[in-house]
Amino acid sequence: MFLVPRIDTVYNALAQRNDGKARPEFRLPLANIGAVFIPVSLFWFAWAVQAHTHWAVSIAATFFYGIGQVMILNPVQNYYIDSFEKYAASAIAAGAVFRSLLGGVVPLFAPALFDKLDYGWGISVFAFFSLAIAPAPTIFYYYGQRIRERFAVEL
Repeated sequence: MFLVPRIDTVYNALAQRNDGKARPEFRLPLANIGAVFIPVSLFWFAWAVQAHTHWAVSIAATFFYGIGQVMILNPVQNYYIDSFEKYAASAIAAGAVFRSLLGGVVPLFAPALFDKLDYGWGISVFAFFSLAIAPAPTIFYYYGQRIRERFAVEL
């Protein structure tokens, strides 16, 4: 895929600008783009479905949602690997468990949410959540090193 190799391109360029010293946070810039795609695509999808537009309009929104997911998941996994090094597998597993828990819980309440709010506002709830956490890659880019130093893993 086109996006995955760009993680290393951006990482290497940022490392060169930093006197050749790489930091795990240099993996995150592409996640910022994905963090914009997700809420935009969710709002697009929500209101395309609500308005009963042609099916292609809502499918187009899911294309950008997929790009956003790839642009977040891959850089974040690379960030885990660089941040936790020999514990990288555990960090990736913890992320997978968290995603799986959310993926298992959300379908339990989503139908009631859609019944109560309909699809436009129901899906928009998820879009607002994604909008609220969209700054996370930027926050970790600037403060990640301090966070890692403060909560160092010593096993």
